[in-house]
Amino acid sequence: MTPTTAPTAPPPRGGADAPAGPAAPPSPAEVEEAGRTAGAVLDAVRSVVRGKDEVVRAAVTTLVSGGHLLVEDVPGVGKTVLATALARALDLAVRRIQFTPDLLPGDVTGVSVWDPAERTFTFTPGAVFAGLVVADEINRASPRTQSALLECMAEGHVTVDGVTHPLPDPFFVVATQNPADMEGTYPLPEAQRDRFTARLSVGYPSPEDEVAVLAARGGGRPDPLDLVAPVATGDDVRALVALAARVHAAPALLRYVVDVADATRRHPAVALGASPRAALHLLRAARARALLAGRDHVLPDDVQELAATVLAHRLVPHDGGGPAEQDATGRAVVADVLARTPLAAG
Repeated sequence: MTPTTAPTAPPPRGGADAPAGPAAPPSPAEVEEAGRTAGAVLDAVRSVVRGKDEVVRAAVTTLVSGGHLLVEDVPGVGKTVLATALARALDLAVRRIQFTPDLLPGDVTGVSVWDPAERTFTFTPGAVFAGLVVADEINRASPRTQSALLECMAEGHVTVDGVTHPLPDPFFVVATQNPADMEGTYPLPEAQRDRFTARLSVGYPSPEDEVAVLAARGGGRPDPLDLVAPVATGDDVRALVALAARVHAAPALLRYVVDVADATRRHPAVALGASPRAALHLLRAARARALLAGRDHVLPDDVQELAATVLAHRLVPHDGGGPAEQDATGRAVVADVLARTPLAAG
């Protein structure tokens, strides 16, 4: 027996997902205010994630682009710390989902439960109903459960038993995963990877930063994460995303993004290249990077700096190989494409 409630259409999403239309580039005052807000978030996360400024900036850039973030690395290098610090810097409802082999799709999205008193089904929201969702070790769950995030991440809503339930706005997923060749992992399928705007690798800290981490967490001192206070609200995040969507991208720059994505599809080392969604994510990320750099327009440098972070994890090489080999191939292909693709005139 299924609910009889008619499906409901989700409300329009704000920011980068709003319908396209002419909009003036951000004013200098708006750019300055955006820089202060984003700078406060950056500083809050940096206070915990030491010596990884580029990683932290890329994570905040992904947030401002309106996308979702995948953090992949070996255990113990700070993937969850990065996600948690970002969550605590934002005054959003936060839910952490520990992905395990026995996690079910309904645990993520929610289920309809029969209410005998009302003689009807009542929807019980799952863990995904939050402004920021930390999907920890996402590739330890089965592909069936991983796919529960597809609709959420692409469309900002959940459909259960034919009824559509809108998610909060903003809605930001930060997923962590271990390398796919580790025991007990299920590689994310191409469609799932394509939902993530960017993939980052934290990497090992320098010896100096590692000493600082040990000192900060010893001697009865409080956990540095407990000292991270919210510095931005949901309204701030929505404003940043909407402002980034207004950053000007010249027609030649748009063509450059398309040419870069198309070149990956025709590269001899690649069986599956970047999708049109990947090109859109690259443009949104470039706009966000320009805004955080204090500009109201996108430069080719923005595209080039983010291309590997946004595109490499989506590429499927012809020769396969393990995750490390695929990542190296993807980054090599992106570097080759950037070197061979000129910026269109005009």
